[in-house]
Amino acid sequence: MTDIIDPQVSDEAVVSNRRGPGGRLYHGETAIDFYGRRWWGLLLSVVLLLVGAGSLISKGLNLSLDFEGGVVWTVPSATLTEDEARAVLDDQGIEGSRAKVQVLTNNDSGLRTIDVQVGEQTDAVRRAVQQAYADEVGATLDEVSTNSVSSTWGKTITDKALRALIVFFVLVAAFIAWRLEWRMAMAAIVAMLHDVLLSVGVYSLLGFELTPATVVAFLTILGFSLYDTIVVFDKVQENQRRYSGSRIPYGDIMNVSMNQVLMRSLNTSLAAILPVLSLLVLGSGIMGAVTLREFALALLVGLVTGSYSSIFVASPLVAMAKEREPRFASLRGSHAVGAELERLVHGALPSGRREGRQRSSESSDSITASAPLTAEAVLTHMPRPRKKKRRT
Repeated sequence: MTDIIDPQVSDEAVVSNRRGPGGRLYHGETAIDFYGRRWWGLLLSVVLLLVGAGSLISKGLNLSLDFEGGVVWTVPSATLTEDEARAVLDDQGIEGSRAKVQVLTNNDSGLRTIDVQVGEQTDAVRRAVQQAYADEVGATLDEVSTNSVSSTWGKTITDKALRALIVFFVLVAAFIAWRLEWRMAMAAIVAMLHDVLLSVGVYSLLGFELTPATVVAFLTILGFSLYDTIVVFDKVQENQRRYSGSRIPYGDIMNVSMNQVLMRSLNTSLAAILPVLSLLVLGSGIMGAVTLREFALALLVGLVTGSYSSIFVASPLVAMAKEREPRFASLRGSHAVGAELERLVHGALPSGRREGRQRSSESSDSITASAPLTAEAVLTHMPRPRKKKRRT
């Protein structure tokens, strides 16, 4: 039996039906109902943000010496334990249980050091503790290094970072509002705030140390998140102009645009994540470049959240704002799915009101059910009526 093919469906859509999910994704032929699943993505974001906020309230951030201020002693020793390092502080009148102790090992040289960080201390106390650690491990005073940072310096860095973030948001919002429209500008700002808050929550939840390199990485990932969002919004604007002469729900415009740029977004994200993973695994893990770890971790977290927010946060927010306009309000809730969405993704124009097609489909089904057609009925037609002859 020969298959009946809907003439409204393009040849590309028929070929794509023969491919598997991976093949359709690779060729950019997906027909995923992102708009219909928008609440799932937004709900997941709200849950993750609440978890991060709870961690910030209960645990706070693991601030580095540059932000928190204080004194850190670096003690070279292969035998000194964390408890012994805290005991030295107790002997000098400093509460060792509140100190931050970190054991570091250089993979190349095999040198093991212990960093002990406490709050701000006087110069006399700092020198006395330095001498106590030197005596404890049998080293000279010069071999035990010490570093002191004022808390005001960390506060200055934090204020500058916040000012840079505010200026960045204002400039980005002005550019997107001028280049695209103000609704897209607001959605992009919300998506970037989502990325920053989610990244900070991950750092708090996992106990990663927040350093100036981390702040630089956060500002860097905002640029990537913005780029990915602009790619989606530009395609949305293009399709909005393309369908300007048709009555089509805004959910269809959003779905078509996101399916068309999905593979590009995934390729861009993978191309950005792979070098960061090499920094984290090879540079920090294998080669022992510990200074790269904070920067690479922040980049990795930010790249993942930025890719997610451009699809599941920024785009749904624009769709929900645009569908309230008079042009799209009457069509809200009637977006295409399945074969109809796939047909639109492949470049076809809307095929009329779905309600009319549904009613005509139901009426034809009822006629077929009441009187099934035979082969003779299909292949023949009603005879033409004879013309009446004129009387002479």
